[in-house]
Amino acid sequence: MGRRDIEYVRKLDRAALEASTDRYVQRLLAADSGARTLSFAVIKTPAGGGSPEGLHTHAVDQIFYVLSGTMSIEVQGRREDVGPGSLVVFPAGVAHRNWNDGSEPTVHIAIASPLPDPAVPFATRVSA
Repeated sequence: MGRRDIEYVRKLDRAALEASTDRYVQRLLAADSGARTLSFAVIKTPAGGGSPEGLHTHAVDQIFYVLSGTMSIEVQGRREDVGPGSLVVFPAGVAHRNWNDGSEPTVHIAIASPLPDPAVPFATRVSA
């Protein structure tokens, strides 16, 4: 028996993603849309852009899957450039940041698990 209060099929707004020249986030699954165990978003970061929080932590695991472009990441002081097909894991409580140091936008899937508590700020800024 299925749940009637959840949208089973969700579609990325590709036109909005492609048209955006700023950071674009489309949350396809979150607490406010019926999620129970994790959140799922597609994020586009323009050249020169990055995480709005800078170096930060989360109370949950965060997983990125890079679809296009090259994303620069820093995890516990280690920097790496990751391209399409890369899976990036930021464990809960581990300081990290991501940005686009390239000349083309990056697009990645972002998953947070377990489901973040909507009553708590998602990111906690860390002093560098």
